[in-house]
Amino acid sequence: MTAVKQLVLYYRTGALELLDVPAPQRQRGHVLVRNLFSVVSPGTERAALTFARQNLLGKAQARPDLVRQALDKVRTDGLLPTLRAANERLDTLAPLGYSSAGVVMDVGEGAEQFQKGTLVACGGGGYACHAEVISVPVNLVAAAPDGVSPREAAFATLGAVAMQGIRRAELTPGERVGVIGLGLVGQLTVQILRAYGFPVLGLDVSEAPVAEALERGMEAAAVIGRDDVAAAGRAFTGGVGLDAVIVTASSESDEPLRQAGELCRAQGRVSVVGAVGMKVPRDLYYDKELDLRVSRSYGPGRYDPAYEERGVDYPVGYVRWTEQRNMAEFLRLLAAGKLRVGEMVTHTFPIAEAQRAYDLLVANKGGERVVGVVLEYPREAEESTTQTRVTFPAVPRKGAATATVGLIGGGVFARGTILPVFKNLPGVRFRGVATASGRTAAELAKRYGFGYAASDYRQVLDDPEVNLVVLATRHNLHARLAVEALRRGKHVHVEKPLALTVEELREVVTTAQKNPGALLFVGFNRRFAPMAVAAKASFAGRKTPMMVTCRVNAGALPADHWAYHPDEGGGRIIGEGCHFVDLLQYLVGAPPVRVYATSASGPGFRPDDNVQIALDYADGSRGQIVYTSLGSDSFPKERLEVFADGKVAVIDNFRTRKVLGVSLDQDKGHAAQFAAEVKAVQAGGPPTIALDELAMTTLVTFKAHESLQKGAPVALDLSEVMPRP
Repeated sequence: MTAVKQLVLYYRTGALELLDVPAPQRQRGHVLVRNLFSVVSPGTERAALTFARQNLLGKAQARPDLVRQALDKVRTDGLLPTLRAANERLDTLAPLGYSSAGVVMDVGEGAEQFQKGTLVACGGGGYACHAEVISVPVNLVAAAPDGVSPREAAFATLGAVAMQGIRRAELTPGERVGVIGLGLVGQLTVQILRAYGFPVLGLDVSEAPVAEALERGMEAAAVIGRDDVAAAGRAFTGGVGLDAVIVTASSESDEPLRQAGELCRAQGRVSVVGAVGMKVPRDLYYDKELDLRVSRSYGPGRYDPAYEERGVDYPVGYVRWTEQRNMAEFLRLLAAGKLRVGEMVTHTFPIAEAQRAYDLLVANKGGERVVGVVLEYPREAEESTTQTRVTFPAVPRKGAATATVGLIGGGVFARGTILPVFKNLPGVRFRGVATASGRTAAELAKRYGFGYAASDYRQVLDDPEVNLVVLATRHNLHARLAVEALRRGKHVHVEKPLALTVEELREVVTTAQKNPGALLFVGFNRRFAPMAVAAKASFAGRKTPMMVTCRVNAGALPADHWAYHPDEGGGRIIGEGCHFVDLLQYLVGAPPVRVYATSASGPGFRPDDNVQIALDYADGSRGQIVYTSLGSDSFPKERLEVFADGKVAVIDNFRTRKVLGVSLDQDKGHAAQFAAEVKAVQAGGPPTIALDELAMTTLVTFKAHESLQKGAPVALDLSEVMPRP
């Protein structure tokens, strides 16, 4: 069997690589597709490649928003963490492509409407990418009707972009339409308009695309900069002006927007599809009372995780045209012979020669006419692209290995924190990494020296050489995978939270008790921070109760972020608040006995986004956590104040060294935490945090939610999840 080939882009250098990756696995709500063709987007992908090939100064000038974010992070977290985060972002490999077509290999639960062997069109960045095998959410897949070729079907996502731009113009029969910019999406827009019977005036700065569009049935045209565009518009409309103009050009200039307004009649509509300057000439648009609409990608559903990732469709009676239905309509027009897409394919390259396609797209030193660039994939049997594990040259480590690490999950935290810390610890060997996509696993295996990458997590759990499994998946998988690993006798590090429900927590705790030789660690790193350790030591042997306050300027998340989803992220109290519950438990040194949570209220307020959690402890101490998303990102995130025995300890965002008033570094305890875990693995125990403390911290977050619902304090009883022997 052979590995799957996938094209990736290095953000730091702009280099392309055809990477060997493990084939993605069948997932719930996904369709597994063997690609036959994929289309290179002349706008989106050229822009990504051009940006990546700039030096750091060029990147900074192109993205001043990222520079502002970096400066804010320097002020809050320090210079070195900011540099590490920036380097991690630059070192990430990005998948390319978002429009493809292929044959269904398998379907997950909830995607049974697609049958094996069916030709389908696929869409979505990160899903319908340039790879031999892809896993695509069900709402981003559309079956191709009989008579549609795989090469044509591969254009469906780009066709949906054009379709949505037309829908935003809200045309009625008989109206006359202008299209500014006759690149690939512009050409598709013209053809779809002609299929629906709308007379079209096309404009472009080059003669060739104008001539091609006229040859395919466009009624009238003008070359911008050569022809009298205003006169062409008057002639085409009998002096009335265009009813609508669809802007599909790509330009930093505002000129396309101005030109669209000049061509429109009074109360006309302008639909913007392409990336153009958006400084609206107010007088022009005001005098004509024009409507300006921006078309967002393929249609309704785009950027909605519920629709795209979780497969929740919009009822057709309320949202007639979603991105999937736009794709299907484009395919219908193809099957009816209304579109001449095949004629727009100017170049086809086998996937093995993808570099040539991008060189043509960006440089094009020969001056060739480039419109539709297609990548073609081998048509061997499906069995040749089902390998779930790809080996890599393992990087030898100095000294004997104490902890042989298998990583499951490869998100931002794993890449930016877990792996860099483990890499610098003696006695650690990287063995295998598994991620659902396979691509991320291959990227991390190559960068950090894992011996293999897998798309099936069981490859790691069943590996006899792995003795420490690190779980860095989304929250809903933590408990289940921890239980599976513990039952196999593996030591387990679970990134917080440990579980999302009382039932999950009880199963994890019970499994850990039944397998005492397997150590359970949880990523409650702040108790290992040098400042936290010093604060606790300063109150050793205290005579009075302790008062602790912890303020967390958490920052806002998008309303549809996965962390809020109850079945996937569990919310912010469970998902992140557990850090601070554990830190207070560590500092006080006594178990909490009662929790009382209250939240800010108001329109649009989430109950766990702006909350105060009061904790009573068995020794009479009290703690308070103020967790809010209402503050500024430029303000430090965390502040801790501890009062007892006439003394005060303050931890200000775990920042350490300063030079000229600028914090250089921040130590939240990750290095000390992982070092302690490796030492515990070597010695065979004890765990770095006692099991009852891990269980109590997680239970507190559940009971905080219960307190919010009841509006009253809730008692804490560890026997609910950890039966006493």
